[in-house]
Amino acid sequence: MRPVPVGWQEARAMAYDDSRFRGEPGFREEPDFRSGGVPEDAPTLGVSSQSVYTPGSFPVSPAYGSPAAESTASLEPDARRRLPTARQLGDVFDDPEHGEPGRDRYAVHALWELVLLLAAGALLYLLRDASPAALRGAELRALLLSGAELGLVAVAAGLTLRAGAPNLALGPIAFAAALFFAKNADRGLLMTAAITGLIAVGVGVVIAVLVVAFHVPGWAASLGAALALIAWIMNQPAERLVAGAYDPHPHAMWWAIGVAVLAAGGGALGVIRPLRRGLGRFRPVHDPADRRGGGAATFTGLALAGSALLAAVGGVLVALDERGVAAGDASASFGGFTVGALALGAALAGGTSAFGRRGGVLGTLLAVAVITLLLRYTAAEGWKLQPVALAAGAIGLGLVVTRLVETFGRPRTAAQEAEEAPWTPPSITAPPPEPDDNWSPPSSRTGSWPATSAYDTSRDSDRGWGVEERWGTR
Repeated sequence: MRPVPVGWQEARAMAYDDSRFRGEPGFREEPDFRSGGVPEDAPTLGVSSQSVYTPGSFPVSPAYGSPAAESTASLEPDARRRLPTARQLGDVFDDPEHGEPGRDRYAVHALWELVLLLAAGALLYLLRDASPAALRGAELRALLLSGAELGLVAVAAGLTLRAGAPNLALGPIAFAAALFFAKNADRGLLMTAAITGLIAVGVGVVIAVLVVAFHVPGWAASLGAALALIAWIMNQPAERLVAGAYDPHPHAMWWAIGVAVLAAGGGALGVIRPLRRGLGRFRPVHDPADRRGGGAATFTGLALAGSALLAAVGGVLVALDERGVAAGDASASFGGFTVGALALGAALAGGTSAFGRRGGVLGTLLAVAVITLLLRYTAAEGWKLQPVALAAGAIGLGLVVTRLVETFGRPRTAAQEAEEAPWTPPSITAPPPEPDDNWSPPSSRTGSWPATSAYDTSRDSDRGWGVEERWGTR
């Protein structure tokens, strides 16, 4: 049986590897391009000596262009399209553990503050018709001082609400400060006021230590402090200021303007994104019992101590306004929980979220104006509206406002931004021009010449190296 002839490529490989044929006439040793070897007399095909050759790839002349450069150039428009925007760069520094990334929306605050402004204007008009004297002379000054006193405690309540640790002891702190100041006013007004403020800050620090160190809700720790203060207040006799003490009535307008600037300035500072997020980091996000970090503890502690100081200033102003404090009247208009509840209701109804962090600019100020005018108007009409009932209504309304703020004030989600973003067509990059000649380099992935051009059998026929004759039989 005649053996099956071996293919010319296998035959060539056998001849190349067989050392018996090396050195015989007509034998030509050819390099194996698969291993990366290049003969010295091989045509350069335009490749300069500066071209870099690596095994497994074919050097390409700069005249033919660099594939890597072409691919990079074709990706440049996509890379430019993927560059982050200024808003996205701002979100890079937002920690998802401290709230949703992105800027809070203020449209809901602006609309609600417009409603409060209209309500205050309506009450002012009704009060002018019911009692014109309430807006003139001594009654106007008393009305302005009442608004300033409530405004100081309301700003304090809004501060602790934004910090995520509401302080329910603000009312008792204010009443205790008024009682202490009236009792020791004979030692000097400025010195007594300073000592009163320091004692109030100490109470705030105690509450802050409980809240921050043990990471407990602010309302729980402050409630315990409020009960302790009320117990102390109940055991104190009535006190009156000494004759000749400072009378704030001639400067009632300035007191009201100062409190208004304080409230509006605090709201404006809350618009600044780093301050807003830093102050609201104690706000629970996942598990409320998880600690929020050192930054959150610092801001919350400062907020609680500062709120106690503001409440003490309000209490001192009450003592100067009323010229005395009755300790047994702890449940009256500015004693015990009543003023604290009114202040909390004003902060919530003004647009400050009960969950913390979020709030408007003029909301608390306008809510204080509405509550003050409503109390004066009902008194002018002879209606029996208890301040406690008004505080309950304000808190209830504030909780509804909180839901609106949390629903329409949070940053837009990625899905909402994708829906509202205008569609831009993708950029199209033209393909690189084809070279003038038909030569193309071999694939860089294989690093070898095409099999069809590796060997020319006609040269073997001319030299008597016919495949059938040479390798047909053995």
